[in-house]
Amino acid sequence: MPNFQSQSILTLTRRDPSWKRGLRYLYLRLLRLQSSPKEIARGLAVGVFAGCFPIFGFQTLAALVLAVPFRGNKLVAAAGTWVSNPFTYVPIYAFNYQVGEWLLGSQSSIATTELVAATWQSWMQWGMEVSRTLFVGCAFVGFWGALVSYFLGLWLVQRIRHRR
Repeated sequence: MPNFQSQSILTLTRRDPSWKRGLRYLYLRLLRLQSSPKEIARGLAVGVFAGCFPIFGFQTLAALVLAVPFRGNKLVAAAGTWVSNPFTYVPIYAFNYQVGEWLLGSQSSIATTELVAATWQSWMQWGMEVSRTLFVGCAFVGFWGALVSYFLGLWLVQRIRHRR
């Protein structure tokens, strides 16, 4: 009589976990891209830039639009927006807001008592102030993130292709 328990354990240990398989698939897709290393790096840079903005649902579209004039790879541009995801939204945008405050030389001057007694017009004004501060920070952080990701992506693609 065969031992089914040991046979199933043996079968499970031979299989790759699904996340490893997915990473391997992405790695192979990167190797097989027909774009030049510079086009791939430009796509990554515009994707990271677009991913730094809090335009949920439109980050990928913004990256694809930016990839056209910058002649970047559109698939990599869409993937570059993954720098912001549900796990990184809060830290990225909190940091971008702090950078915006630093660049604009402003501090949050809204007290809790003001929030409670505020009128609708006050809420709208604060919303515009917060949005402006956040977007200035996002543009600054996005620019530097795009610059770093361009050179890092260029180096990485050249290295991977050279090994092949």
